[in-house]
Amino acid sequence: RNGAAPQAASGRNELKEAFMTNPRFDVAGIGNAIVDVLTQTDDAFLEREGLAKGAMTLVDEAQAAAVYDKAGPAMECSGGSAANTIAVMARLGAKCAFMGKVKDDAFGRIFGHDIRSLGVHFDTAAATDGPATANCLVLVTPDAQRTMLHYLGASIHLKPADVDLDVIKDARVTYLEGYLWDPEDAKQAFRTAAAAARDAGREVALSLSDPFCVDRHRADFLDLIEGHVDILFANEAEILSLYQVDDFDAAVDKVKGHCKIAALTRSEKGSVVVSGDDVTAVAATPVDKVIDTTGAGDAYAAGFLYGYTRGENLAACARMGGIAAAEVIAQIGARPETDIKAAMTLKLRA
Repeated sequence: RNGAAPQAASGRNELKEAFMTNPRFDVAGIGNAIVDVLTQTDDAFLEREGLAKGAMTLVDEAQAAAVYDKAGPAMECSGGSAANTIAVMARLGAKCAFMGKVKDDAFGRIFGHDIRSLGVHFDTAAATDGPATANCLVLVTPDAQRTMLHYLGASIHLKPADVDLDVIKDARVTYLEGYLWDPEDAKQAFRTAAAAARDAGREVALSLSDPFCVDRHRADFLDLIEGHVDILFANEAEILSLYQVDDFDAAVDKVKGHCKIAALTRSEKGSVVVSGDDVTAVAATPVDKVIDTTGAGDAYAAGFLYGYTRGENLAACARMGGIAAAEVIAQIGARPETDIKAAMTLKLRA
């Protein structure tokens, strides 16, 4: 028996090494589980419903249902910022998981079926009571303007118990969505996931999501970034808000050393990647015509993380992020309608 212990320990070490080097998932995302409902309409409908054209409005369950019932035929698919990133990564060929809260209702079943159909592991237990599954009704007028009604419903009730720690430990990167930082339970879920990832020797990525999120949670975000985040995604407005500066270069100086990598997008100016004292600027991928910028940041994060989990250098990761974003802004909707993997391959060769 005395001779068996070292052998058993050796076996465990070999398993741990294999686990560390061959994770089951490239990225595990955690965020709002929202069903996007896209429908064509006209200005007269918006006027009848008293909706401000081009605006995003938070509504309650009754308001969401009332407008949905009056709208025309719709296309429904899984949505939400982190879910969009995971979906694009899956389309690129990455192995992904997603955690987000839905209710056991029609929209909840649509969300689960849609995201699983992409090959994404989604096993968060659906709620059997409480608010309905979150949805975003997107009313598209002939001029391509999008008027959005957001009902957050069950999505903001994600709890630490909903975090699958085995999945987190078996993913190269855990990707967190800043939009979900408002509810206290969701904050604790994020902290639980981040701690599990770091304990397993994995990495944590965070998207700041929106300048308004940053304004509300600046102190929390700074603490999270400095202590728990390896890869930060932010656009120019978000990073300026985070550090309360008016100059992009000043924000770059401040983010140095706060996390391993900061990937900062600047719309038509491309993106800047900060790693230690190294600052790499990458030009934007040309687009013939910008149709809809919704989901551009989500797609950029997808392309970047796709490259990162495959060992590409940071400049290549940023270029891949730019290509993914370019595919999305050339169409309506946050999910690429084209073969994004083929487009990525073609543009990387160019």
